[in-house]
Amino acid sequence: MRHDREGVKAHPKGPAGKRSAKTPPSLKQQYLDAFRREFPTTLKVLKAYPPGKDDFKPHDRSHSAARLAHTFAVENAGALKAVRDEPMNPADLPRPPATFSEAAAAYERGARQLIEAVEKMPDSRLTEEVTFMTGPRRVGEVPVIDVLWFLLMDSIHHRGQLSVYIRMAGGKVPSIYGPSADEPWK
Repeated sequence: MRHDREGVKAHPKGPAGKRSAKTPPSLKQQYLDAFRREFPTTLKVLKAYPPGKDDFKPHDRSHSAARLAHTFAVENAGALKAVRDEPMNPADLPRPPATFSEAAAAYERGARQLIEAVEKMPDSRLTEEVTFMTGPRRVGEVPVIDVLWFLLMDSIHHRGQLSVYIRMAGGKVPSIYGPSADEPWK
């Protein structure tokens, strides 16, 4: 069985009910497929955040909602730098915008730029190494594909954080990987 945003669907089957043999997608295609699945969901979560609550923080040590939303644009910019073989200098990453809605718009622009850049890059680029963080105050040489997956998974993690902010700020949490109390499937 296969799960997607529309629920559970059976795998396509060939003759006599057996699965048809397919060539697995390339590493690049696997990443693009995953990013394209996650992009609209992240955008939906960003758009669900209640207006006028940009400075909301669930705890003193937490980032504001607007700063958390900015994280998504920063991660896309970092992934784009890896794809383009540009140095990941923190000073070159996008500066925090003034509002939550600006952060959401920056995420959407950056996601579209990243998809386009990954589509155009040669598959061989994925195994080339770039300098990237490997731990607290440590950097090392990491394959581009690992950087891309790390940043996508971290973005998904922060999307989960943002869904909690939405609830605490009085908004309605959308369906992400399954129904929510505010967006049931039944």
